[in-house]
Amino acid sequence: MQIEINAVKRDTQGTGASRRLRRAGRVPGIVYGAGKGAQSVDFDHKELYFGLKNEAFHSSVLTLNLDGVKESVLLRDFQMHPYKPFVQHVDFQRVDATQKVHVKVPLHFLNADTAPGVKLSGGMVSHVCTEVEVTCLPADLPEFIEVDLTPLSSDQSIYMSHLTLPAGVELSGLHGEDPVVATILLTKTEAVVVEGEGEGEASAA
Repeated sequence: MQIEINAVKRDTQGTGASRRLRRAGRVPGIVYGAGKGAQSVDFDHKELYFGLKNEAFHSSVLTLNLDGVKESVLLRDFQMHPYKPFVQHVDFQRVDATQKVHVKVPLHFLNADTAPGVKLSGGMVSHVCTEVEVTCLPADLPEFIEVDLTPLSSDQSIYMSHLTLPAGVELSGLHGEDPVVATILLTKTEAVVVEGEGEGEASAA
């Protein structure tokens, strides 16, 4: 998916200037990286706000159209107003097509309803992780990674090492660990049934 965001160069600095921009429906921001100097910019609030509501906006290489000059960037940070739906500031990082990037990518969970632990045992899927950090070249960056829950029975889990990654993509930031991604938990009803069966077997013995 190709996503483009428009910006204009910003010469004014400081809290007062940023406040005036926000009152005018603009969002102050900065673009940096790729061996170039940091550039202060500003964005149309409405365009940026609705862009941020798109999941792919957070994990894709975006096209920044800065005064008619286009370059590839990644969203690195943004600040929202504490209680109003207003974007206060945004940071973008330029990307070099030849240099690997570190990005958090969302997980999309598939086939939860048909997993044996849910369909046959009435268990509940617990999403322990909803995103993972990956390292790859910008061209290989996936919008999301799918997690197939089909094999899971009750009280079983899928770990990071079980994920199927696209070509050229590696997990990062694990530090030798293998965290749980998702697990199927016993519901109270199922737990009571299991305990009841155990008690019956004990009585029979």
